[in-house]
Amino acid sequence: MPITTLKDMYVAELRRAHRLEQLLAEALPLMEQAASERRLKLAFRSHAEETEEHEEQVAAILDDLLDEDDAGDDAASDDDATLSALVAEWRALTAGMRAGPLRDAVLIAAAQRIEHYEIAIYGTLAAHATTFEREEEAQILEGILDEERDTDDLLTDLAEGVVNPAAIEAELT
Repeated sequence: MPITTLKDMYVAELRRAHRLEQLLAEALPLMEQAASERRLKLAFRSHAEETEEHEEQVAAILDDLLDEDDAGDDAASDDDATLSALVAEWRALTAGMRAGPLRDAVLIAAAQRIEHYEIAIYGTLAAHATTFEREEEAQILEGILDEERDTDDLLTDLAEGVVNPAAIEAELT
């Protein structure tokens, strides 16, 4: 679907966010399996549950928009190239690494890159919804944005307070 209006861009970004959430729902359980630190595993599991909710919320917004406009249903089914690259990166970085704090640190760094990508997408989407005076959508998208920021903060806390010190300790022994 060519982007010729700001609304076209909004719909295209919603489709990107929808596909992003679908792909992330597949990746997070793998990240949970790869993690060693119990709290990191729980963080990945919790975010996987949030991700499923986000996917449903974005799908509902898309359905409403497409019903309104009859904008066609050429839903973006292609993989999100950015997320695919970020997932491939953490897989390559952790391939062959032993379980432990260093691998957990790599997982956190990769997860935070993904979170920052999501924060950028949802910040843009919330701004567009506000521009179009679609207040209910803006609230939903801002809620998702807040949850993505909270996840990023949690990952930072785990890295700084638990995983990175454990990785340093492991290097010294």
